[in-house]
Amino acid sequence: MPVLSVIVPFYNVEKYIGSCLDSLAAQKLQDLEMICVDDGSTDAGAAVVEARMATDERISLIRQANQGVGRARNIGVRRATGRYLAFVDGDDMVPPRAFQRLVSSLEATGSDLACGNVMRIYRNLLVPSWAHKRAFAEPLKRTHITRHPLLIRDRMLWNKVYRRDFWDALGLTFPERMYEDQPVAMAAHVGASSVDVIKGIVYHWRQRDEEGSSITQRCLEPANLRDRLLSVLQTAALLDDRAPALRPHFDRDTLDIDMTVAVAAMAGMGAAAAPDLVDLIVRYLDGVAPEAWESIPFAQRLQAHLLHGRRLDELARVFEQDREGLLQPRISPVGLLRKRWHGRHPAMPRHLSEVSAELSLSARLLELEWRDGLLRGTGRVSVDRFDASELRRTSVQVWLEERRTGDVIPLSDQPVSSTWANVEQEEGGAVPEHGFSFEFAFDPAALTGPRLARRGHWNLKVRLRAHRLTLEAKVAGPRWLPPLVPAPRRTAGVWLVPVRGGGGAWGLRLRRAQALIGECRVDGDDLVFSGQLADPGDGDPVLRLVRRSDGEEMYFPVTLAGHDFRARVPLVDIDEVVGHESRWDFVIDQGRMIRPLARTQARPIVTVAERRFLVDRGDDGNLMLAER
Repeated sequence: MPVLSVIVPFYNVEKYIGSCLDSLAAQKLQDLEMICVDDGSTDAGAAVVEARMATDERISLIRQANQGVGRARNIGVRRATGRYLAFVDGDDMVPPRAFQRLVSSLEATGSDLACGNVMRIYRNLLVPSWAHKRAFAEPLKRTHITRHPLLIRDRMLWNKVYRRDFWDALGLTFPERMYEDQPVAMAAHVGASSVDVIKGIVYHWRQRDEEGSSITQRCLEPANLRDRLLSVLQTAALLDDRAPALRPHFDRDTLDIDMTVAVAAMAGMGAAAAPDLVDLIVRYLDGVAPEAWESIPFAQRLQAHLLHGRRLDELARVFEQDREGLLQPRISPVGLLRKRWHGRHPAMPRHLSEVSAELSLSARLLELEWRDGLLRGTGRVSVDRFDASELRRTSVQVWLEERRTGDVIPLSDQPVSSTWANVEQEEGGAVPEHGFSFEFAFDPAALTGPRLARRGHWNLKVRLRAHRLTLEAKVAGPRWLPPLVPAPRRTAGVWLVPVRGGGGAWGLRLRRAQALIGECRVDGDDLVFSGQLADPGDGDPVLRLVRRSDGEEMYFPVTLAGHDFRARVPLVDIDEVVGHESRWDFVIDQGRMIRPLARTQARPIVTVAERRFLVDRGDDGNLMLAER
C-alpha cells in the first residue's frame, strides 16, 4: 500500500499532461501512486499517459465517457489505496518537495489535512496566487479554519494532502458538476480536527492561454454560472449548519468574487436571463448579512443590490457605466459628531451607501519639466471613483518625502476648486473625472549638504484637505502616457534624477554615476544607445538585460573606445512578454555591475514585429525597456 494516492483527472490537456506527470514522478516522496482518469478526452492525452505508464509502474489509467471532473475524481478516490489522498489537475504541476512537506507535516502533527501556498504558471513565468497569498503568509501547525478564517479563500482541492481515513469518515464525495471542489474543500476544512498550513509553495496552478480552455475562462456562460451558484449555495448551507461564525467571512469573499462574475453575466444577458439563474442569485443574496454587504466597494455593492432586486435593465446600464469609468457617485457628509461619507445614487438605499472606508486619493502628473532652474509640475488629484464636488474649504499640499528618513521638503500648499476634466486613459480614450488641479516647484537649493550626502530616494506626495476629510497619496500615473521623465541635473557632484517607478510613482533619486547614457534612439528594429564610462577598466564590458519579474537575463555586446561605449539591442530578439508587462533593466557588466544613468530625455515608443516597446528610465534613473 503506497503512502500517497494522487488522483489526476484530465480532459483534452495533451499539451500539459506529460509535464504534470513528470512533476509527480520527480517527487522526493517516491512512495506514491498516480491514478489518472481520462474524462472522455478527444485529443491524444491518454496516449501520453500510456507512454509514461510504460516506464513508471506507479501510474495507472482509467477511462470514462465525458461525465465531468467530479465523477472522474470520485472514481479515482474509489481506486486509491494510499494512507493519504491528493488531487492534481492534468494541466498543472507540483514542485518536487511538495508532497514530502505535506505528508511529513501530517505525520508530525496528526492533523487531518495539510495545505500549502500556490504559484500561478503564466506562460513561462511563476507568479504568486492572489487567492492564497494572505492565508499562507505564515506557517501554522494544528490550526483550524475557525481560528484562521483567511482559509475561507482556500477553496481548491489540489494544494492539499488529506488523511484517507478522515476523508472516508466525513463521507466526502464530489458533486458531478463544475466548481465541484469548493464545497468539498470547505467541508474538509470545517470537518477537520486540525489543519497544518505550509508557507512554502506546494502547487503550480496553470493559467492557460487557449480560448475557452478552462472552466473559469467560460465563467459567464449560463451553465457555468449555474454550477458556480449551486456550489456557493451548498457551501453557504454547510457553514450555516456547522460553522456559522465563518459565514460573514465567506460572504465577503463570495460577494467580491462570485457575485462579481454573476453581475457581469446577468448584465450581459439582461432580460434574456433565465429566471432560475436569477432565483439562485437572489436566494444566496437573501442570506448575506449587512456587514458583508459593506465590505465590498460601492460600485460592486450597487450592482449586486440591483441584481438582488431583479432590476436587470438598470443593472446593465450601471454595469456599462462602471466599465467605462463613468459611474462616479457624489459623496456627501453624514452626521455631526462622527463624520461619515455616503455615496449618492438614485438606486442605492441609504443603509448601503456608506463609503467612508473606501475613500482614497488618486494623483497624477500632467506636466513635469526643468524651467528657470526649478523642477516644475502640474497635476490633478481626485477622490478615486467619486464626485467630490460637495467638499468645502479644500486645499492641496505637495511635498517630497525621503523614503529612509521621512525628511520632508514642502513644495506647495494651495486652496483649490473642483473641476471636471477629460482624463486620458492608458488603454486609449478619455474619461470625464471630477478632481482638483495643483502645481508645484522644486528648488534644488533645498537639498542641503547632509541631504545630498545621503543620496536618498524622495517620493512625491500629495494631501487633499477638506472640511473633516484628509486624504494622502503618492503622485503616480500611467507609465505609457505623458509626461516625459525630465533629464537629470547635477549639483555639488550629485545627480538629481526625476524618476517614475514600476507602479508609476514619481520621485527624485539622488545618486552618483559610474556610467552615463547620453544618446538613446531606435534605429530600424534596434535600440541603439551610447555614453561614457567613468572607469573603462581592463576587460571588455557586456550589456546585461535583467527582467524584473523573474531575473531572466539576456546579453549583448558593448563596443568600447576609451571611455566611450556604444551598444545595439535588436528588439526582435528580446524574450516574449510575460504577464501584462515585462520590464528589463540595463546593466553594464564590467566585472562589477554598473547601472548606467540615462541623461537623455528621449522616450521612444516603438512597434517592432507587432510588439510594442517603451524605452524609459527606471526608478534609479537607469535605462529600462518595457513591453506590453
